[in-house]
Amino acid sequence: MRSEDLFKKAASLIKASKKVMVLTGAGISTESGIPDFRSPGTGLWENMDPTEILSTQVLFNYPEKFYKIGFKILSSMRNAEPNEAHYILSEMEKKGVIAGVITQNIDNLHQKAGSKKIYEVHGNTREGSCLRCGEKVSFEVLERKVEKGEIPPRCDKCNGILRPDVVLFGDPMPYAFDLAVKEVQESDLLIVIGSSLVVAPVNFLPGMVDRLIIINATETPYDYKADVVIREKASYALRNIWDLIKN
Repeated sequence: MRSEDLFKKAASLIKASKKVMVLTGAGISTESGIPDFRSPGTGLWENMDPTEILSTQVLFNYPEKFYKIGFKILSSMRNAEPNEAHYILSEMEKKGVIAGVITQNIDNLHQKAGSKKIYEVHGNTREGSCLRCGEKVSFEVLERKVEKGEIPPRCDKCNGILRPDVVLFGDPMPYAFDLAVKEVQESDLLIVIGSSLVVAPVNFLPGMVDRLIIINATETPYDYKADVVIREKASYALRNIWDLIKN
């Protein structure tokens, strides 16, 4: 089927649905200059094992390694700016076309673009917290301490170890994931954008809805189930779909 026909089918599905949720992965942010994790040749995990860097085991047992390598990866995402796809989703939410966004991303770009109802199921790079007393700090505080050579960074209140509020390998899922599950179960359509749908437990979400649209550069395990599969860049696909819905 031609892209134009796929856009029309997606727009019709969205307009006919009572409640639409969106699930975004790293692929929506590549146009903002943030590499995704699994694309052949460019993915971040092509040359490194994430469990060797961004895991609780490394954070707790080898904090020097975590803060010198893993933390730098997290920090590097913070200067990115939203792209057209993020802004279109924000506009779709304002107009009541989508109910909200569930994101696997930790880059804060949905917030920057103006989206309001966001479930960050893998955490964020805006805050950190103390492992001992739970004190919340800004991510900038973590960055300043690490830059000064304070590794691991320590809490000013209790001297406990500070960590970023990112869901690392080995962490339990946050409460935001439970809320996201409820939202999807109440929806009749889920739009997946830029996710390979291979990371559990988020990859169970597409199985909870009757209707599914997938916008992703590569194949996913749920393509067989999807009503529409679009192999285009997120911004190009969303622009065309949104134009059809608006007009």
